Amino acid sequence: MERNVISKNTTIIGDIKAEGDFRIDGVLEGSLKTKGKVILGADAIIKGNVDALSADIEGFFSGQLKVEKTLTVKTIATISGEVTVGKLSIEPGANFNASCLMIEPGNATKKQNEKSKQPKKTFK
Repeated sequence: MERNVISKNTTIIGDIKAEGDFRIDGVLEGSLKTKGKVILGADAIIKGNVDALSADIEGFFSGQLKVEKTLTVKTIATISGEVTVGKLSIEPGANFNASCLMIEPGNATKKQNEKSKQPKKTFK
């Protein structure tokens, strides 16, 4: 299966669905859902939601990130928002400022949906 690419100096605003791997070196404002791997290059910027089998992040991500298997956060990456993963690998120097829910691989979407249906807990 071919890999899809959003090249540097390219901006996409909207939602993307793909079957295969996806490399982003440009900007995406919206959502990306794929059954493959997502790779964010060093210059990549994503503001929105990503749902993928696995992911390697070098660039900037802000939003909701669901990764069924392994999320690798590289040294120069910046991630903020909500993250749901099967496994998490963060290299020294990475900026990871997100809430993180770790689940059994293969259940990322299911667990996130269950979490959002649960009533919020309040403390007095």
